[in-house]
Amino acid sequence: MEPYTSHLHEHGFRMTPQRMAILNILTQAGTHLTPIAICQKAAAALPGLTDATVYRTLSFLAQQGLVLAAHVGNGQLVYEIAGRNHHHLICRSCGSTCEIDHDLLKSLYQQFQASTGYQIDNIHVTFFGLCPDCQADQPLPT
Repeated sequence: MEPYTSHLHEHGFRMTPQRMAILNILTQAGTHLTPIAICQKAAAALPGLTDATVYRTLSFLAQQGLVLAAHVGNGQLVYEIAGRNHHHLICRSCGSTCEIDHDLLKSLYQQFQASTGYQIDNIHVTFFGLCPDCQADQPLPT
């Protein structure tokens, strides 16, 4: 937890028990978690912790760049610990997920920035399509 504590202190914030619990949950999960799943785990770790506090804390940690929020379709938002830039492919049929390393899209990000003048600060994109298995199940167009 030291890197997170240091980051918060450097920016004038303190490491609260709520922040510590949520960072621990996301670090241990090693994958994306929905806010509901985080609320359940956080309430078990810190009895009395409210859902509203968890949502506010997740928003704060995302603003600080310590966690990443990603939209994974159907309006669903998930969170994961920050630190490894990657993207996702999600199958619209079965919901399977495949991670894409950011290096594959790095030149595209640079092109976007150069052509628009925008400084892109969210390095997380989700693509949707059909996985190979679901494509095999689809009838071929005639």
